[in-house]
Amino acid sequence: MSRNAVRLLATGLVAALAVTAAPVATAAAVTPSSATASDPFYTYSGSEPLASFAPGTVLKTRTLQYHLVGLPTPVTAIQLLYRTTDAQGRPSANVTTVVRSLTGDGGKAVSYQSFYDSLSPEDGPSRAIAGDLTLGGAIPNAEAVFLVPLLLQGYNLVIPDTEGQTANFAAGPEYATNTLDSIRAATRSAETGMNADTRFGLMGYSGGAIATNWAAALAPAYAPEVNSKLVGFAEGGLLVDPAHNLKYVDGSLVWTGVIPMAIIGVSRSYGIDLKPYLSSYGLEVYQKLEHGSIVDALGHYPGLTWKKLAKPQYADPNSVPVFVEAVNRINLGSAATPAIPGFIAQGNGGVLEGTFSNRPGIGTGDGVMVAGDVRALARQYCATGNGSIKYQQFDLLSHVGVPVVWAPVAMSWLADRFEGRNAPSDCGNIPAGNSLAPEVPVPTS
Repeated sequence: MSRNAVRLLATGLVAALAVTAAPVATAAAVTPSSATASDPFYTYSGSEPLASFAPGTVLKTRTLQYHLVGLPTPVTAIQLLYRTTDAQGRPSANVTTVVRSLTGDGGKAVSYQSFYDSLSPEDGPSRAIAGDLTLGGAIPNAEAVFLVPLLLQGYNLVIPDTEGQTANFAAGPEYATNTLDSIRAATRSAETGMNADTRFGLMGYSGGAIATNWAAALAPAYAPEVNSKLVGFAEGGLLVDPAHNLKYVDGSLVWTGVIPMAIIGVSRSYGIDLKPYLSSYGLEVYQKLEHGSIVDALGHYPGLTWKKLAKPQYADPNSVPVFVEAVNRINLGSAATPAIPGFIAQGNGGVLEGTFSNRPGIGTGDGVMVAGDVRALARQYCATGNGSIKYQQFDLLSHVGVPVVWAPVAMSWLADRFEGRNAPSDCGNIPAGNSLAPEVPVPTS
């Protein structure tokens, strides 16, 4: 099979996660300010400063019909505007969606973190659920295949907009605070039927795994009362060390669009300006994707490399000190070890999605996520006191293929945690991985 055929096939496979059979609207190019202005519910307009409220405080509440591909369903959703904290530690407001258990049981819930990967707040799950459908927002609709089984099993669902209201793509620590404060808000609202005693499981794949793992890692320090009610985290397709991922997808056929997306996300999240380091072509791509989603990036830039995006003297990304500092802040290898059991799944058949890279110190992966990094993180958790880590690697499956087998196993694993059964452990049996040491700056060329 030719590389062009592989690219077309891989693009089709990946796009299958982002579309549904029903018609969808074209993604709008919006700025963060216009996105929040389009619906007043997303804006905190109270007289008290936002900083005066504790994280997780409910600021607004509304009830609406749950929408799929823009069409209302009989299911009722409760949306909460709540106080949280952004990547730079500043108070911010965010939105989460709650769907109450079909059995009326307020004692157990799953916080489901969506893989809506986008640089536009219009693509968040809360907006898709409210019926404001965009092309990027079709992804949360497709995720109903994961949510419906959870509802049928009697769980309450809490679905945060993990990236916040400025769509800070890949900013793991902010994903975590948005997720943890979403749980706080859901248990403080009378409309949700939950309270401080409700137990929670964390679940997410890909971008949702970023939020899930960071939330599990930061919960003991940031939200200890939430951590005490967490039964475990189940995730797959995890981003661990972003600097490795950028090198892994460099020059690939489908996933290269995540390189400029990461540049934009890091710039936005941490208030740094990376434009001076970009070439004229890099600036052109930056402008095209500044408010785009993953569906605007996948397969659109086959063969793209960091070198094509950067000025010649910055051909090595580690020659940009502010970038190195930022990617080190979102390296899970430097974060705390979760105190709760975890199930981590990872694919390793990235060639199916047009990623043929196998660099020393990085190795192979699922097309976008690096398997060696995920193994290293799981081993690190085992070595630092968490012996309840289940790790499963699918060598013949790519990033798109893994969710099909991961989701039912993840749900079963979470059900066992809610039932109080002992968590299985693969500690001692997980193959060696990569070094997760922080990146070191290098001189410009």
